[in-house]
Amino acid sequence: MKVVVCGSGVIGAASAYYLRKAGHDVVVLDRRSGPGLETSFANAGQVSWGYASPWAAPGIPLKAVKWALTKNSPLVIRPKLDVRQWTWLAAMLRNCTSARYETNKERMLRLAVLSSECIKELRRETGIHYDEGTKGTLQLFRTPKQLDAAGRDCAVLKRWDIPHRLLTAKECIEVEPALGRVAEKIVGGLHLPGDETGDCYKFTGALARQAEADGVEFRWNTAIRRIVVDGGRVNRVETDQGDVTADAFVIALGSYSPALLRPLGIRLPVYPVKGYSVTIPISDAAGAPVSTIMDETHKVAITRLGDRIRAAGTAELTGFDLRLTDSRCRMIAHVVSDLFPAGGDSARAEFWTGLRPMTPDGPPVVGRTAIANLYLNTGHGTLGWTMACGSGRLISEILSGGATSIDPGGLSLDRYA
Repeated sequence: MKVVVCGSGVIGAASAYYLRKAGHDVVVLDRRSGPGLETSFANAGQVSWGYASPWAAPGIPLKAVKWALTKNSPLVIRPKLDVRQWTWLAAMLRNCTSARYETNKERMLRLAVLSSECIKELRRETGIHYDEGTKGTLQLFRTPKQLDAAGRDCAVLKRWDIPHRLLTAKECIEVEPALGRVAEKIVGGLHLPGDETGDCYKFTGALARQAEADGVEFRWNTAIRRIVVDGGRVNRVETDQGDVTADAFVIALGSYSPALLRPLGIRLPVYPVKGYSVTIPISDAAGAPVSTIMDETHKVAITRLGDRIRAAGTAELTGFDLRLTDSRCRMIAHVVSDLFPAGGDSARAEFWTGLRPMTPDGPPVVGRTAIANLYLNTGHGTLGWTMACGSGRLISEILSGGATSIDPGGLSLDRYA
């Protein structure tokens, strides 16, 4: 059948690739001039199956209060006269219980594990390159309390047979030798050796080119105006370049998905959470990270991408404001210099900001809607690339009507009913 995919970030590109692989005729619509030019452009560079966890977790409400009083807080809430912001926050708080955390983490891990299998298969089949690395993620703890709290996540990782190991400070330095220069700041870590790294923008572009070579049609500079429904089915998508018809439609527009769906009566609880990144050229290879370090204190991920260091983090609830805030930029750059003081040339730092499409409970929304031929693949938050290939395969399997690689339960919009 003919399928229209709305959006060409890493989620849209993966959806198009797997739909075409399943034999469908696929058209991708995007208002930008190429793939991966928004949230996928300069993210943290992590592909972290083992680190797939909801932000809504026990203790977060208390932490949020403390962070509000902290100068370099990883979370900033800028209140707006926007009922969607407050509704989303209330829903997130409701999910900050142990029981809901366990449920939501299981759903995210289920999809992340599938995605890990898919991206490895993708590399074997296509030979795709994107500054990829396969040396894992080190979650770095600066306090004994953080190290003690890691036991809860270890229990879930063990249940899913995800390789992991709690490390002493000395063992952390064995994994990331450059940390030896700041050994006094480390008490331990959680190492996830199966995690990967890479440049998401390069990956998205390479995947889109592969999909195009396989027969997918990409229509760039095409702004989507509205979805037209007739008789309980989507009839067409209206764009500034004319109407586009198809048998089925997949919405993969990240933070912009809810606005397109709202006139259809579909309430998608996805809200933009603004994140920042800095990219710094490596000046001393021995002083730079080997793979990815997740600083648990500042919630900043630092990744080696070839001859660059990429650091990303912070969460701002400020609507669709894409202005760079100087204090946020400085905070992320500080974390890099604090852990890797000799690694990068900070004078040549390049800053970026993007909108992560977050659900209040954590898992993305992947599956059918109440409209027969309309499907969703959005709301992946900070783990879009981690879950992209698994989500692309799953939405293709759901749309095609066959067996699915994993149980899709709890991933569709129905869970908010």
